[in-house]
Amino acid sequence: MELWQTFKDWFLSLGGKYNVNPFIFGAIYLGAIPFFFACLYWTVRSIKNKKPIIIPVLLTGFFFISAYLYLIIVGKNIPVWVYVFIGAMVAYGVYSAIGKVKSKLKSR
Repeated sequence: MELWQTFKDWFLSLGGKYNVNPFIFGAIYLGAIPFFFACLYWTVRSIKNKKPIIIPVLLTGFFFISAYLYLIIVGKNIPVWVYVFIGAMVAYGVYSAIGKVKSKLKSR
């Protein structure tokens, strides 16, 4: 229990240090998940049906990075390693999403 309290205190203290509300960040992060998967599904269906994919791909990307956009826009004094980490996560997410789309298309 003490470990959880220590983690919680540390996590909540980051909000004041970096001018980011951790509850808003968490809400955006968790709230975007169903929209991300819905847009990913929309992208796969659009590719399969030979329809335009620009809007579903853009929305998929937006929902994937929405919490990090909040951090970048609102945050102050964010360490450089956080930006590097966000960049790495975005690159991995793009790679992973492309792999999912390709595998879904092959299975159909």
